[in-house]
Amino acid sequence: MSKPLAGIRIVEFAGLGPTPFTCMMLADMGAEVLRIERRGTTGFGGGDEQFDYLNRSRPAIALNLKEEQDFALAKSLAERADVVVEGFRPGAMERLHLGPNDLMAENPRLIYARMTGWGQTGPLAQKAGHDINYLSMTGGLYLVGPHDGPPMPPVNVTANFGGGGMVMVSGILAALVERATSGRGQIIDAAMVDGASLLLTQIFSWSRMGRWREGRGGNVLDGSAYFYRCYETADGKFIAVGALEPQFHAAFVRGVGLDPADFGDHLDPTHWTERAARIEPIIRSRTRAQWVEAFAPVDACVTPVLSPEEAIEHPANVARQVHVTVDGAVQPAPAPRFSRTPAAISGPPTPPGDAGAIDRLRAWGIEPS
Repeated sequence: MSKPLAGIRIVEFAGLGPTPFTCMMLADMGAEVLRIERRGTTGFGGGDEQFDYLNRSRPAIALNLKEEQDFALAKSLAERADVVVEGFRPGAMERLHLGPNDLMAENPRLIYARMTGWGQTGPLAQKAGHDINYLSMTGGLYLVGPHDGPPMPPVNVTANFGGGGMVMVSGILAALVERATSGRGQIIDAAMVDGASLLLTQIFSWSRMGRWREGRGGNVLDGSAYFYRCYETADGKFIAVGALEPQFHAAFVRGVGLDPADFGDHLDPTHWTERAARIEPIIRSRTRAQWVEAFAPVDACVTPVLSPEEAIEHPANVARQVHVTVDGAVQPAPAPRFSRTPAAISGPPTPPGDAGAIDRLRAWGIEPS
């Protein structure tokens, strides 16, 4: 069965984080992605590359781009590609003579997608950073964590994969659509700081409307509200409560054995601390499983806080097939879902030079030497 991006050819210059995430998504959707690894490197996994699920669904070759023969091969691939994806610091690809001007001169339909932390321009462009740094510069990190402690990094999903990889994917797909009309490629400057900032659009809007107070604490979505936070249960586990709307709020309050009539004006922050103090010991009186059972028939936006291992086994996720198994390895399934041309994992992560890479080169009209 055909996939949504069948026939689209992508050259990926291997990197970390959002770059392989981008190409994983595109490969799961059917793009013919060929990953170029740097010859002689072992990667971030230190020998465990077969478990690097970000590199699934596409083969790889190892090249030394400073050697003439390997450079020529990389350039030949780019001449045949629809998209090139790279995630190096600004200027790195230009120094290799594989920058957008070099490659688009030979292939004007090429979409050249560049992923960085700080962008191709600006005073921080050449500085190193990680998810925590990019998020910290957007105002987003400032909002996460307890009001009486330092901000807490939300793992590395916000800037790396949300503001980075997801935004890069949307940019590439938009450029492919535009090219169908113009016949011309273009350069995509995707920066994690830009994308992470974009994710804060609603917070900026609420601040302007007076619905979001400055700092951490006292806001409806930052863990301050007794009806939108996590509670510890008797067994040291947690449940998540997201009872924002009045009907869900009332159902939650009734579910813990209290009277909703005593919990009016639930959006008023002056009530939150006292009400949380009433609810906390009640939640701690039962185990997580008992609360899950109690709320199972109630539409109150109450769910268990699962570990990744528990998430794999949860019946709702199993029924939805949120995770898939490839060669015995359980991992998140491709998303989103398509009615006619479903995305799918086409294979596990593979080392450079496997048979799939050789076949891919030949399919692109290049005979391996």
